[in-house]
Amino acid sequence: MKSTILNRHFGITKLLAVILAISPFLASGQKQTLSLEQAIDQAKVRNRELRIDSLGIHKSAQQTAISRGLLMPNISLTGQFQHYFQRPVFFGLNGNANSEKIDYARIGGEDVAGAQVTLVQPIYNSGNRYEIQRRKLLEKQSKLIFQEKEVDVVARVKQNYVQQLVLAERLKLQTESIARNEKALKDSRYLLAQGKALRVDTLRAYTSVKNLEPDVLRLTYALQISQQQLRNLLGDVSETEYVLSDSLELNPSDSIPSEAGTYRLSVHQRPDLQILTLNKEINDKEIDLYKSARRPVVNFVSQYQLQTQTNQFKYGNAGYPPVFFAGVQFSIPIFSGNQHVNRIALGKIERQQADVIYNNAQEQLKTEVKQVLASLVESTERIKTQQNVSKTAELSYSITKYRYEKGVASRLELVDAEFALTTAKANYLEAVFDYLSSKIELDRVTGNVNAL
Repeated sequence: MKSTILNRHFGITKLLAVILAISPFLASGQKQTLSLEQAIDQAKVRNRELRIDSLGIHKSAQQTAISRGLLMPNISLTGQFQHYFQRPVFFGLNGNANSEKIDYARIGGEDVAGAQVTLVQPIYNSGNRYEIQRRKLLEKQSKLIFQEKEVDVVARVKQNYVQQLVLAERLKLQTESIARNEKALKDSRYLLAQGKALRVDTLRAYTSVKNLEPDVLRLTYALQISQQQLRNLLGDVSETEYVLSDSLELNPSDSIPSEAGTYRLSVHQRPDLQILTLNKEINDKEIDLYKSARRPVVNFVSQYQLQTQTNQFKYGNAGYPPVFFAGVQFSIPIFSGNQHVNRIALGKIERQQADVIYNNAQEQLKTEVKQVLASLVESTERIKTQQNVSKTAELSYSITKYRYEKGVASRLELVDAEFALTTAKANYLEAVFDYLSSKIELDRVTGNVNAL
């Protein structure tokens, strides 16, 4: 009776576990095979964060073009019209400035109109030149920001891809473990029915199966979340289910680079360090720009003007005498409340700050390089160890299973051997994941966006 109820409960629970495990994939859209190289190429083209920074490059280039306009002539056309209800007043018509009463008269027409074409061509303004140079540096900086984001996005795509491969292997491993434990449970029930086994062995086998089922569900949902994260990285708004075509492969010929070489490569390649170097140049140009505000500004100015006056809006009979002039206009700053002096001092402080930030980044880079190389060495050694442990655990399980089938080993020994086998394989997968993650982090540290 109890055995029948146990069987029914086990069957229902197993069915629910299977439904929960496959339900996320049943709800997904069409499937698409995807290699790591394809994922990286698609992310470079369609990732939304990269598209934002790409627009930042165009924006910076447009601002550089705007600053170049400071060296070009400025031509403007202006016009005006006034109607006087009382004509303008002119004083001093009697020619006697000492008189108490100054005579005046209203001269001119009621309607006044005019138009001017003005040209202003900068001749000397050192600030314009420094501003253009600063904008070019900012444009270069926007490209480096894009490269930095590209390195980060590629690293995240690799990490997600490897994570899904490991999760799939873990899910496969758990499924195999459940299959082995279910077979052991079936054998226990068979032996219990024949009176050759204890009920406690059956209960222990049943408990082992049930303890493994939540892991299957957890790994399944972790795969579903990783798929969604991958779609976000690839800029995919659909519900495509990606079938990863690559596999977990380790190249035994891979050598761990030296710490000094990795550091030199990172300093040379990393976009963020290049940005910090560029910030120092930008600060220098800003100081030059502040200094230029204390220098004179010289412009060539020319204007052609037409003006007229009439009454009752009779512009057809009015005269349009032209006025034309050309000259040089200059401006010399004398005192501005010490603003220029204080701005120069501010620029020098920012320059010193940029030096400290760059030096601090270099020291932090040394720590990052040491840490990632140490992780590579540690995970490499752990892989070698876990490979041997996995082989030993497989052999131990095979021997224990054979002895159990012959009635020499106990059920508890078989459970322990199966648990040791599952644990050894899981530890090996964890070591592989840590090794590949360290490789990805090494590419990020060195600013390498192309390595697979």
